[in-house]
Amino acid sequence: MKDAYLVPGEQIPERYRRLYAEINLDAVRENLGRMKENLAPDTSIIAVVKADAYGHGAEVVARELEEASYVSGFAVATFEEAVSLRRAGIVKPVLVLGYVFPCCYGEAIRQDIRLALFREDTLKELQKAAGLLKARGILKKPKVHIKVDTGMSRIGVRPDEEGLALAQQALAAQELEVEGIFTHFARADEADKSGAFRQLSLFQDFLKKIKERTGREIPLKHCANSAGIIEMPETYMDAVRAGIILYGLWPSEEVRKDIVPLTPVMSLYSTIVYLKDIGPGTQVSYGGTFTAPGKMRIATIPAGYGDGYPRGLSGKGFVLIRGKKAPILGRVCMDQFMVDVTGIKDAAVGDRATLIGADGKERITMEQAGELSGRFNYEFACCIGKRVPRVYLKGGKVFYCQEDCPEFVPDIS
Repeated sequence: MKDAYLVPGEQIPERYRRLYAEINLDAVRENLGRMKENLAPDTSIIAVVKADAYGHGAEVVARELEEASYVSGFAVATFEEAVSLRRAGIVKPVLVLGYVFPCCYGEAIRQDIRLALFREDTLKELQKAAGLLKARGILKKPKVHIKVDTGMSRIGVRPDEEGLALAQQALAAQELEVEGIFTHFARADEADKSGAFRQLSLFQDFLKKIKERTGREIPLKHCANSAGIIEMPETYMDAVRAGIILYGLWPSEEVRKDIVPLTPVMSLYSTIVYLKDIGPGTQVSYGGTFTAPGKMRIATIPAGYGDGYPRGLSGKGFVLIRGKKAPILGRVCMDQFMVDVTGIKDAAVGDRATLIGADGKERITMEQAGELSGRFNYEFACCIGKRVPRVYLKGGKVFYCQEDCPEFVPDIS
């Protein structure tokens, strides 16, 4: 084997060569900086690191971004994700975007985790939890962000009288602090922005009514998602929520790509572990969905849908080996799949196979692989499983490997 085809960096454990995800922390920083250049000077960024930072490693990404002055905090989907960030040493505000059950409210208050408020019973339970803590000498107020449903029909108060009543109750409650208010766009990633602008108008009107009704202005207002950050400066407000574009992936094919340049953060690599010459009529993989039309050379790649690599790429996708495309033959198995290396004469056992990323002049993006497999890029990234180790690069070198940094592993004792 030639060094050019080995996994770069001696610090990467050999056992990772079955399959590993390379996470470029420099690219995360670059994407963040390019976003900031596109924002108003007084608009901060809430970095969305839910679903383990879309499969990239939430604790690591958050630690990398926390020192950036214009990152005001982080957003996650669940209470457990928020606790993991705190255990990893993250001190900036963490907002849970989804519903949190009352059994977690005391711990959320103790750990200064922000909660989304959109139910009256949540308000009452938070007041109760704060009271119980106060009786134990813990004088902390829960901080909430009111969630407004302007068109997603998911969670959130409607911008009507009932919603106003809840906002008024929350602002009047002495036991808690209304730190923020937010909504989420359902169609900001489409070329036609009329739906997103209708939602923005509803949100702005609701903010105006809250101020008229209560005489109060909620400090932190945010509604822009990734697509909004790129194409809708009218939505910036006090903060924006940077999700998928933080990781160098596009919200959709309809979003312009010339406003905020993005660098993909994740690459996915495996290795050829077996080569075999087969003759005409030989069937490959489960179900015999591929039959060799003639003499062929095939390579086995030790990765599969058990790792989150899509089964939908069966007979459709390809990997890159020695700078050339190697089509997937037959069905992707749980732990292995086969590719055609007939046209790659010098392919050898131990050669690197690029599943996502660049090799020479060729590249396969998560968007391409997602389209071929019937997934979209968000799902592809999030589905890369826990048995796939992450290797983090910084300054062009291996920063650390997942298993070699126990300080990033949450303490669950």
